[in-house]
Amino acid sequence: MVKSAKSELPASATIPSDASGAPPVRRVPLALARHFFQICSAASAELVATEGLKTGQFAILTHLSRVTGEPGIDQNGVAARMGVDRARVSQLAEELEALGLIDRRVNGADRRARVLRLTPRGERLRARLQPAARAAQMRVLAPLTPHERELLLDLLGRVVDANRAVARPGTGEKREPRQSRSNNKNRPAPSAKA
Repeated sequence: MVKSAKSELPASATIPSDASGAPPVRRVPLALARHFFQICSAASAELVATEGLKTGQFAILTHLSRVTGEPGIDQNGVAARMGVDRARVSQLAEELEALGLIDRRVNGADRRARVLRLTPRGERLRARLQPAARAAQMRVLAPLTPHERELLLDLLGRVVDANRAVARPGTGEKREPRQSRSNNKNRPAPSAKA
């Protein structure tokens, strides 16, 4: 008989359900980070959606701003700062350019690279959304005291800084390349993993 994973975990290994009946969350970095990311993303998504933006697009605007970022960095630099795949930044930058919020220009020093700059319209939009976006992020931390908020941010920053060498945007579960349906006919069905 196989023991369930839940019965093998000590009580301190999970964060218990709350009054809403949400399932417990494992008290390990990956599970907590995933849930924290989902909460932070949801806090901003609704706000930026009012302007027809995605959270990743707003993040790019923030990274390129004269006030909150570094104007004139290339797509690879934006990807590194955001901790996302370069291809994703390229896609988001194309969308922002089509909306008239950024300009993409060939980098004079490296013709393969694209330098990104906010347009005046992009800077105005970022400036209008930034206070509410910051407030939404801080509401996520509302259960903590002001000292605990600063401590959490400091600790998260230390963990990120200490592990930059292992951070690889786009890592996690590997996706198999898509195959045409005709190639899948003779392919066995995937087996369930124990």
